[in-house]
Amino acid sequence: MFAGLDPLLVGEMTLEVVIIVLVKVVIAFAVLLVSVMLMVWFERKLVSDMQNRIGPNRAGPFGILQTLADGIKLFFKEDLQPDASDPFVFKLAPYLSLIPAFLTFAIIPIGGNFTSGDGTITLPDWLGGETTYLQLADPPVGVLLFLAMSSIAVYGVMLSGWASGSKYPLLGSVRASAQMVSYEAALGLSLATIFLQSRSLSTHDIVADQAGAGFGGFLPDWNVITTGFVPFIVFLIAATAELNRPPFDLVEAEQEIVGGYHTEYSSIRFAMFFLAEFMNTVTLSAIMVTLFFGGPSGPILIDSVAWVWPIFWFLFKLFFFLFTFVWFRATLPRFRYDQLMDLGWKVLIPISLGWFLFLAARNVGADQGWNVGVVLAATIGIFMLGALLLLGAIRTAGQKREMDEANF
Repeated sequence: MFAGLDPLLVGEMTLEVVIIVLVKVVIAFAVLLVSVMLMVWFERKLVSDMQNRIGPNRAGPFGILQTLADGIKLFFKEDLQPDASDPFVFKLAPYLSLIPAFLTFAIIPIGGNFTSGDGTITLPDWLGGETTYLQLADPPVGVLLFLAMSSIAVYGVMLSGWASGSKYPLLGSVRASAQMVSYEAALGLSLATIFLQSRSLSTHDIVADQAGAGFGGFLPDWNVITTGFVPFIVFLIAATAELNRPPFDLVEAEQEIVGGYHTEYSSIRFAMFFLAEFMNTVTLSAIMVTLFFGGPSGPILIDSVAWVWPIFWFLFKLFFFLFTFVWFRATLPRFRYDQLMDLGWKVLIPISLGWFLFLAARNVGADQGWNVGVVLAATIGIFMLGALLLLGAIRTAGQKREMDEANF
C-alpha cells in the first residue's frame, strides 16, 4: 500500500529501480537540508531589512554561509545531559521531531508536467529511461501520512520536556503540546475540504486535479479558489501555530520559561530541534502549495525546457509562503496564551467544520439538482444560528468564571 503509485514501482523490482529510488532519497534529503540552510539565512536577512538592520554578512558572500558556520559550531560544542534526565528518551526526542519533517517532504511532488501530461518524467537512457514521478513517494493515503507525521512530532516536543528532568522544559513542552494538539484539529478539518473536492488522498492526484483552467477559463483551478478561500486561511493560521512560529511562539517565551522544551539541550541535539523547526516550515509551505495552489502545475512557456517550468512554478509558490512566514515573524506581536487557545477552539474549529458542511451540502445539492439559492440561504441561516449559540455559550462561561473569581 505504501509502495505508492509511482510508475517506476509497477512491475518487476530490479536493481536499477532500487538504485533510482535510493538516489531519489539522497537527492530529496540533500535538497531539504540545503533549503533549510537557505531558509535560515533568508529569514535573518529579511527580518534585519524589515527592522533596518544589516543581518549576517561575514561568512560567505552576503553572509550566506552563516548557517553552515553555526551548524559546524553546534556540532563541535560539548553535549550536555542533565543528571535528572531520562537518558534514552532524552536522546530519542530530537529524532521524533526531525524525522517526521523529512517523511512529510517525501510525499510532495516538486515537478512533472501536470498541465498537458500526467505529471511523470522520463529519465535519460543512461539512467535507464524509466518513467517516474518527481517525488519520493506517492502513497494512496499521502495526506493522512502528513497528518500522522505531524502527530508524531508532538511526541518529540512533549518527551523532550519531560525527559529533561527540569520544570522549565516541562512547562514549555506541556504548553507546546497543548497548542499543537489544539490547532491540529482545525488543520485536519481544513484538509477534509480538500478530500471532498479532489476525491483523493494522494498528493499526486490532488495536484493533477488542480491542473488546467478553472472558472471563466482564465482563473486557475486551484483548491484555494474552488473551496472558497476559508479552508486555506484556517490552514495557514493553524500551520503557523503548529510550527510554533510567531505570533504563536509561546513555547519559547524567553521571559517566562527560559527557552521552552529544549532548554536543557545543547550541541548537536539542540541543532536537531533547530533544524526540525525550519525544516517543518519548508515542508508545511510545500504542503500548502501542493494542496491549495496546484503544486508544480503551471504554464509551459518554452517547450524546449518543458521539464524546468513545473519546478520553477513550485519553487516560486514555495518562496511566497516562506516570505509570508518571515513577514509574520517581523510584524505580528505575540498572542497571550488564552487568546491563542480561544482562537483555536472557539474560532478556527467552528469555522472549518461549518465550511466543510457547507461544501458538502453544495456538492450534494449539485448532484441532486437542488436550488442553489435555497442551499445558500439554509447554510447562512445555520451558520448564524450556530454562531449565536457559540457566542452565548462563551458569554455564559465568561460570566460564570468572573463569579467564581469574585467568590474566591
